[in-house]
Amino acid sequence: MKSKFDINTVLGFLLIGAIFLYFGYFSPSKPVAADAVAVANDSTTTEIVAEEGVSKVPVETSPLAALAQDSVALNTDTLKYLKYQLEFGPFAQAMLKNEEVQSYSLENNLLKLTFSNKGAQLIKAELKQFQTYDSLPLNLIDSNSNFSLLLKDERLYNTADLNFEVIEQTANTLKFALQTDAGASLVYEYSLLADAYMVDWSVETNGMAALMKHDQSELIWELQANRHEKNRDNEITRTEMQYQLAVDDDVDNFNSTSADEELVEEALNWVAYRQQFFTTILQLKGASFSKAALAIRPLEDEAHTKYMASSISYPSKASGELDLEMGLYLGPNKYEILKAYDAGFEELIPLGWGILGWINRGIVLNIFNWLEAYGLNYGLIILIIALIIKMILFPLTYSSYRSMAKMRVLKPEIDALAEKHPDAMKKQQATMELYRKAGVSPLGGCLPMLLQFPILIALFQFFPASIELRQQSFLWATDLSTYDSIYDLPFTIPFYGDHISLFTLLMTVSTLIYTYMNQQLTGSAQTQQFPQMKYIIYLMPIMFLGVFNNYASGLSYYYFVANVITFSQQFAIRSFIDEDKIKAKIAERKEKPQKENRLMRRMREVQEQQNRQQRRTK
Repeated sequence: MKSKFDINTVLGFLLIGAIFLYFGYFSPSKPVAADAVAVANDSTTTEIVAEEGVSKVPVETSPLAALAQDSVALNTDTLKYLKYQLEFGPFAQAMLKNEEVQSYSLENNLLKLTFSNKGAQLIKAELKQFQTYDSLPLNLIDSNSNFSLLLKDERLYNTADLNFEVIEQTANTLKFALQTDAGASLVYEYSLLADAYMVDWSVETNGMAALMKHDQSELIWELQANRHEKNRDNEITRTEMQYQLAVDDDVDNFNSTSADEELVEEALNWVAYRQQFFTTILQLKGASFSKAALAIRPLEDEAHTKYMASSISYPSKASGELDLEMGLYLGPNKYEILKAYDAGFEELIPLGWGILGWINRGIVLNIFNWLEAYGLNYGLIILIIALIIKMILFPLTYSSYRSMAKMRVLKPEIDALAEKHPDAMKKQQATMELYRKAGVSPLGGCLPMLLQFPILIALFQFFPASIELRQQSFLWATDLSTYDSIYDLPFTIPFYGDHISLFTLLMTVSTLIYTYMNQQLTGSAQTQQFPQMKYIIYLMPIMFLGVFNNYASGLSYYYFVANVITFSQQFAIRSFIDEDKIKAKIAERKEKPQKENRLMRRMREVQEQQNRQQRRTK
């Protein structure tokens, strides 16, 4: 009996061989999961459950057997389902149904947000009212961020790798859902209201408790911070992670240059990735994150500044399901905007601690905002602030000048005492006695300057952190928040830089003039006693030249105009103060019995104690 040639049988075996070659070549290193093996050995027929609007596809559990028996081509969706089941386990059907990666948008007058159904996460966040230093759209997020939950059965799944389905979209709401093959679901809902930099983000699960209960129940948040500013080095310095502790609402920060360094904190209200002028904040509303492991390190490429990552543990219900209400702030580091959320966000702005922060928040910011409301140029605002502060401090300046005038009048007598008493101790005693009789405090000229010092330091904190100055031009400076280069050098000078900032140069020259004038006003008594001081006092302005050359030009400009105002005040005071009258009053005072004030008494007691110690030593 002759064997009959069956072309269908041959084609069937060829297809079987092709399938074996396909899985053997493309998946050589992946072990076959136990559930897939069980499917292949089971001869019962199952059915993929599809949602309304999608046809149901009958699936033979053993497709290889079907090929051998029926010699028909294997359904493409069946192959994909088996492949996805090997890779994505209980989410195979969701991956099959939502294969195409699509983007969706939410927008208001401040933000333009783009979401992807892959991971149901934010992939782009544009701040519509701002631009980068090179006039490009400013994107806090632009495919440089990752938000994901970790789910686990026999394997670990990252939601960033899973395709969600959009189940609802309105003008200000976007809702994604991820379903398991068994019908459990994970739902993300995003809401963006008008005039808001805050995105409301809710996460809810139903029937997924088994996938949530594991040692890595965490929300992973990664960001490679985009560069936005002209001075990249300064932007890197001011980019760091910050967080608020739930115990005492204290805001702390974390910064590191090591890829291996990690900080673990417990019970946090929010975690922020703060850049120089912009911040991304993840907040848990009505509760606190259980724990967070933080990591940060600088990046080498020019387009980014730092890599920041958090592994955040979240609270779950007793059933193991999730019901989280979170907020995602994507906006500027502007004090009034951050404070309006009443969550301590405003403490992200580095305005200084203690009295420095009080000066900036209570005085400088209020004056700045008041002047800003009139629509003035920011260079004029800085000038007016300098005038107001100098007028407030004028009584101290006047007192300091009068003290220096008295010291200058007494200088001939002090020089005579130096010649009369070669012994330093006796000379100091005689000098203190002269001060007492003349009613002059040797610290009278110093104390007013010391009282002004906190204001100078507070403004040193304020100007580089003030987003109001960002990209605001004045005279030759195109951006008061960064350096004002009038000439780029073809080389780099150590401790100075590769450019010349004119405002810094003017500030340095005016400071040197101010130092010289003070030396003339005080009669140079100190430099005569300590000749080396003559040169040291001029060293600080030279050091400022290197430090401020890369700083905000608004700060250098403020110090420059403050020096000019001080010169004007000193010339005005000099015209009102008659040194001959001061000399006559001092002479008249010497004739009267003087009551020793507390400071002079204390200095005398210290002097007497030193004398006794010297006598004991001898």
